[in-house]
Parts: sequence; structure tokens; C-alpha cells
Amino acid sequence: MKQLLFIILAMLVPSIAFASDAVHQTVDLTAHWVGYAAIAIFVLAYTLVILEEQLHLRKSKPVLLAAGLIWILIAAYYTSHGMPHAAEVAIRHNFLEYTELFFFLLVAMTYINAMLERDVFNALRDWLVIKGFSYKALFWLTGILAFFISPIADNLTTALIMCAVVLAVGKDEPKFIALSCINIVVGANAGGAFSPFGDITTLMVWQKGIVQFSEFFHLFIPSVVNFIIPAFIMQFAIPSGKPKAQSGKMTPIKHGGLVIVGLFILTIITAVSFHNFLHLPPVFGMMLGLAYLKFFGYYIRKSGQGEIDKSDIPTGHQIADDFDIFDKIAKAEWDTLFFFYGVILAVGGLGFIGYLGMASEFMYGELGATNANILVGVLSAIVDNIPVMFAVLTMNPDMSHAQWLLVTLTAGVGGSLLSVGSAAGVALMGQARGYYTFFSHLKWTPVIALGYAASIYVHLLINGT
Repeated sequence: MKQLLFIILAMLVPSIAFASDAVHQTVDLTAHWVGYAAIAIFVLAYTLVILEEQLHLRKSKPVLLAAGLIWILIAAYYTSHGMPHAAEVAIRHNFLEYTELFFFLLVAMTYINAMLERDVFNALRDWLVIKGFSYKALFWLTGILAFFISPIADNLTTALIMCAVVLAVGKDEPKFIALSCINIVVGANAGGAFSPFGDITTLMVWQKGIVQFSEFFHLFIPSVVNFIIPAFIMQFAIPSGKPKAQSGKMTPIKHGGLVIVGLFILTIITAVSFHNFLHLPPVFGMMLGLAYLKFFGYYIRKSGQGEIDKSDIPTGHQIADDFDIFDKIAKAEWDTLFFFYGVILAVGGLGFIGYLGMASEFMYGELGATNANILVGVLSAIVDNIPVMFAVLTMNPDMSHAQWLLVTLTAGVGGSLLSVGSAAGVALMGQARGYYTFFSHLKWTPVIALGYAASIYVHLLINGT
């Protein structure tokens, strides 16, 4: 039966028939002009990504171009040497990996956008502002909330929400804003490291099947250490006193907002169940969860509740909610999703050429797994952690389970070392412009590095080597 299905598929998609041969038809191009050109293209593209804020050029554009050019070079070489299907099979493999992550992230982003539109996060922000906490209490509250919300939402959205609170109450204390933003970035990145949903890198590791869902929680204590140590030291620099009393009323959560939170949790449970019990990719559970939201969105529109004030509606007119699920899908972080595509295809191309094999041999062969995984975290502070982690997954070094957990931790929290090392840090530099800067963060990098080192030590102590 399996052979019959394969023959049918081979007739429908002829390239599949060559897959087994093409996989072995690889050539080491690391010392060829094709390899040098591919490296130059990738470096140039990533330089433009790093300069995104200065150039006002979306990060997806250069990596999309780089991915296309790299695979053109590879395909042209293999075709000219009588191996036309080798590049095709390889790029299909990379594209399948991207597709699973794309739909997973798209569903998660849609839920987050729906909760934003229902004012779930605005209500949380207003509650914190109105309560009249002291500067030190707000410093700890926003950091702790960032730590615990980011495993469910993503670290970028979490950081933006907490930063909005800090900006609303701390406008008279620039130092409080700067320190709180650093704390939020560290907290959001640390919180995302012990959950498959907290960061794209952890999602990649989970979807690859290397670390099971429950095993991510082995990183909880190291993640707490990574957050607590810098926060404890920085709190002594927080100004005393409390912000001026804030006037205003709480933003009410729109009709169905809390139900959507519940549906998101149910969607996560569905994705985990698909993976653990049905042995299906988690993305299929997420897509089923999108159906939950679509049907509930239909209910919201039909129920006649929502953001329209009944007093403004003439008698006899029907009240309608303008909740549109496709609007929430349209507002997903498309730049991030396309950036992710460019990175996976470009890094996959460099791996096919042979560069990742060389890097793996040096890092995991010469340096050893522990040193290599610590280096991965440092690199993720300079280069985005997505290509770094995808490179490690593509290398697939032979190392213990504890070491896979270690690289998951370091890739997640290493970005906190610099403000440009994570999406949360870059976003907050824009949101708190003039308060939170590269140099204000750099001043506290030694303290953050202390937390980074301590978290690694604690992980090796409790989870082994």
C-alpha cells in the first residue's frame, strides 16, 4: 500500500521520485565561488536587518531577496552539473519546515490581535495605572507580569503592553522608565524561554520534536534566575516615591474578550494534545483552534453586543458588533512572518552549501557542547536568535537532552544582553524613544550577563549536562 501511494505521488509530483537520489547528490561548495557569493549575500542582507531602525527598511525585504538569490545560485550550479532535482528536494524540505511554523504563528497572532481589539490588555494596563503603586512596586509588577504573560502570548506583545504602563505612570521619572524597560525586556525573554509559545525559537525546538512540551518547564527555575538577579540589583537604582495619582476610568473589556482568552488557552491545549496523544504536528491543533475563534466571532457579530453605545442608537435599530476575524488575520505581523521565511530559506541554503556542517564541527567538535551553546546565546544578542537557532537545528549536533535544553535557554535569554538582541528590545526602543536606548541598556549589560551566567549554572546543576 505504501509503495502504491508513493508511485501515485511520484506521478503527481515527479520531483518526489528523485528525492532519495537527490538527497545524496550534494556537493561541498564552501570553497567555491557560489559559497562565497552566498555568504556575502547573507551578510549584506543581515547588515540591512540590523540597520532597520536607521534605514526605515522593513527587515523582511533584504532576507527575502537574499533567500531567492542564494537558492538561484545553488540551483544553477546543480542544474549545470546534471543534478537538477537536488536543490528542489532541499528547498521543499526547508519550505515545509517554514509552512508549519507560519500557520502556527499566524493563529497565535490572530488570537493576540483579537484580545487587543477586545481591550483585554488595555483593561490590564488601566488597572495597573489607576491602582497607584510606587515606582519600585511598578518596576516589579511589570517585570513579573512580563515574565508570566510571555509564555502564553509572545514576548514582543507582552513587552509593548507593559511598556505602555510604564510610560503612562512614569513620564516624570526618565530613569524609572529606562530601568523598567530593561527589566521588561529581560522578564519577557526569560519567560518565553520555558514555554513553546513564548518565543519563535522555543516553538521551533518543540515542533522539531527535540524537546517535549512538558520538558520545557525544566527551564522554569533557570529562567526565574535569569530574570530575578538583574531585577534585584536594578531595583536599588529605582527612584523612591510613587507617580502622581492617575485620573480616568477603567477601559471595559468588550463583549467576548474573556471568552477569547479562554479559547486561546483551549487552542494551546488542543495543539499540545495533537502532538502528545495523536502524534500529529501541533500546527493542526492550532488551525482547529482558529476554527473556535471563527465560530465565536460569528456569534459576537450576531449577538448584537459590543463597542457601540446603545444610547447612540435610534429606537428600533439593530445593534451590530463589527468584530471581523479576517481583520485580525490581516493585522498579523506579516513583516515578521516574511522575515522568518527569508531566514529559514537563506540559512537552509547556507546549510546545503556546507557552511553549517563546518560551523557545527568547530563549535560542537572543538569547543564542546556546553561552550558552544553558551556561545549561541551570546550570538543571539548580536544576530537575531531565529537564524541562530535554525542553524543549530539544521546542524543537529549529537548532544545530550540537557544540552538541547541549554541551547533552548541560551537562545531565548541571550538576546537580553543587548537592546538590539531581541524583538522586545528593538520594539521598546521605538516605543520609549528617548528614555530607553541602546546605551541605557548597555550600562546594565554586566548585570544582565550575571543573570545569564547564573541561569546556565542553575540549569546544569538541576538538569545535568
